[in-house]
Amino acid sequence: MHQFLPAPRSVEPLPGAFPLAPGFGVAGDLAEPVRRALATLGPVVGGQPVSVRRHGAPESSTLTVTADGVEIVAGDAAGAFYAAQTLRQLLPDDVFRAVSPLSAYDVPCVRVEDAPALSWRGAHLDVSRHFLPKHDVLRMIDLLAMHKLNRLHLHLADDQGWRVESRAYPRLHEIGSHRAQTITSRKGEPDAYDGIPHGGFYTLDDLREIAAYARQRAVTVVPEIDVPGHASAILAAYPEFGADPSQRHTVLERWGISPAILAPLPKTIDFLATVFDEILGALGQTPFFHIGGDECVLDAWAASTEITAFRHARGLATPADLHAWFLRRLADLLAERGSRAVVWDEAFVSGMLREDTIVMPWRGMNVARRAAAAGHDVVLTPVFPLYFDYAEAASAGEPAALGETITVADVAAFDVSGYLGAQFQLWSEYIPDGRTLDYKAWPRGCAMAEIAWTGRPAGPDFPGRLERHLGRLDAAGVGYRPLDGPRPWQRSRPHTPGRVDVAAVMRHLDELTLSADSTRPSM
Repeated sequence: MHQFLPAPRSVEPLPGAFPLAPGFGVAGDLAEPVRRALATLGPVVGGQPVSVRRHGAPESSTLTVTADGVEIVAGDAAGAFYAAQTLRQLLPDDVFRAVSPLSAYDVPCVRVEDAPALSWRGAHLDVSRHFLPKHDVLRMIDLLAMHKLNRLHLHLADDQGWRVESRAYPRLHEIGSHRAQTITSRKGEPDAYDGIPHGGFYTLDDLREIAAYARQRAVTVVPEIDVPGHASAILAAYPEFGADPSQRHTVLERWGISPAILAPLPKTIDFLATVFDEILGALGQTPFFHIGGDECVLDAWAASTEITAFRHARGLATPADLHAWFLRRLADLLAERGSRAVVWDEAFVSGMLREDTIVMPWRGMNVARRAAAAGHDVVLTPVFPLYFDYAEAASAGEPAALGETITVADVAAFDVSGYLGAQFQLWSEYIPDGRTLDYKAWPRGCAMAEIAWTGRPAGPDFPGRLERHLGRLDAAGVGYRPLDGPRPWQRSRPHTPGRVDVAAVMRHLDELTLSADSTRPSM
């Protein structure tokens, strides 16, 4: 009975069970999200025995199962959807298959009262370093929804690829969406490449579909166009927006940072405004839009007489001040369109942020506390323990990863209380496909769901509940990492342990957040 994941606020077992027959009905003013969540159980029609009505706070719900039927009282459509996910967890694992083979469902009688502690419970998915087809993104949305995670942060642009159609600036997807080859050597090894072209992009219609699919499952898509740095793919298509328009660029074939940077000039802002409008038009209502701001090499700004004159004309003392001004201008532009800007923590350190800008402090908890003390909403994204591109063990038996080690236990022990939210990061240098995505995301993502929903580190009963939950992942076809290590076919390209130590990384990153030159790349 108490095998829910994430853990609800309260569970009261009641005597008996309710027989839920195939073709059962769902009725009430919030019936549709419940029908959607329960669709795999068989045909869901109108009428009883599942009744749904609206009452309470957003995302909250009370699920009551008695001998007479199932009642869901929810604050909104999201709360009703989550209550239906709780109802699914009362049933055998087979209900998590695409089509349940069961002919009837005995639902244990119970009352479950629930609401999330954090309003932002998310996952970041980098589709720039390695492009993931639309079906992988839709499947990720399904898995987030299954775990009551409600934000999908899509990293759509970086040095290694631009991933969305632009009808106003078509060379973005015609040129910026693919690279000639991809590096295969590791840090410290001689450069080697695979010689295989890599690329792909989502059409605006794809984005529209992804956003609508997500909304139906209580997930909000947060697009990211990372500027002004990480701009190789943009400048390969439109070099005129670079700090040095005479310089030619290519989509980056290696990992790491490029000095390619956009010029912080009015023509660049107009260009980005047009592209943002295209993305916003496709996504529909977009409450949050991430504009990056991280790891910018500002040397080209300092070397440009035009940019230096522009900076002086605005009374800005340093290139770092201009970096802050540029991001503030983009945030103002987004606010005019009804979206709140989200930035990485370099933008907070640079200053000048709008008060409503959300900060993602990837470089640790000290800068997170400083951003929160300054009055910003903060979504926790620290490398440790929320970078899931890091390996789960310091072993060559693991598949390739940037560094080690971030375990399920590390995530489960993380204290997220007192912040707007938290999300795990899936940077994709070592995530070339959907199978690897499954392995990196789960079951660490289950631990993330637990702490973000409850707002506290997982309790001593979590390992047992997680082990029970893996049966649901099996039924859903998720290629997760087993708790005792990878299956033989999951090892693929072996990890090289010992090259990047996460504890040393965190010490280094924390020091850098105190620097006046904080925008400079730090990894």
